Amino acid sequence: MINVSDQHAPRSLIVTLYGAYGRFAPGPVPVAELIRLLAAVGVDAPSVRSSVSRLKRRGLLLPARTAEGAAGYELSARARQLLEDGDRRIYATEPPADEGWVLAVFSVPESERQKRHILRSRLAALGFGTAAPGVWIAPARLYEETRHTLGQLGLDGYVDFFRGEHLGFTPTARAVARWWDLAAIAKEHQAFLDRHARVLRDWEERGDAAAAPEDAYRDYLLALDSWRHLPYVDPGLPARLLPEDWPGTRSAAVFRALHERLRDAGAAFAGL
Repeated sequence: MINVSDQHAPRSLIVTLYGAYGRFAPGPVPVAELIRLLAAVGVDAPSVRSSVSRLKRRGLLLPARTAEGAAGYELSARARQLLEDGDRRIYATEPPADEGWVLAVFSVPESERQKRHILRSRLAALGFGTAAPGVWIAPARLYEETRHTLGQLGLDGYVDFFRGEHLGFTPTARAVARWWDLAAIAKEHQAFLDRHARVLRDWEERGDAAAAPEDAYRDYLLALDSWRHLPYVDPGLPARLLPEDWPGTRSAAVFRALHERLRDAGAAFAGL
């Protein structure tokens, strides 16, 4: 079993739990259920409570009562939007299309330099690479998500977007390796494979044997928690621009296989 404490933060696991199951519940998820479901992946009750408190302070979880009057938490509208945005990346079933590029060009007055830092951090978190100082680049399909994310943060007034193609002089494949740290991205994919490819092999060796719901839930939640960050670290560059034997292709295939095999089986244990 994966050592949860080494690789999975309790707060991240709670977000992953809501993304996988909790948001489909008919009402707030009771605190007792959160504690039970996080215990299955090695998180103790005090860690659950402190992590929930931090997510509440960030405006992602809202306290609410279930129909039976039990204390629980539901997602805020902002949290639901973030999860829906993530779905398009996390659960993609096809390699991304080659649709050209979107450029984000921003200028922030020195008197508001903190906003410049937030802009850079947010663009990097959305998967943008740096083409030049103040000029960020990403596959064009990321435009809509980026546009409304920056709008929600009140940063849209500092940014102009442009869409187009790269015409040289540097060959695009070489330029991409300058805009993104491909070696670091490949290392993240390999880490996912090292943790979860063997989990998939174990399930495949079981054949058609019935999946134990708790085992399926645990292995799926841990895989999803590892995977969901990767489509942001890796913006999904066209295959023609990536090194041969790119590990992202294999890691995506492993996650899709785990999702198809375990997600619904794990739902029986989640009960949500």
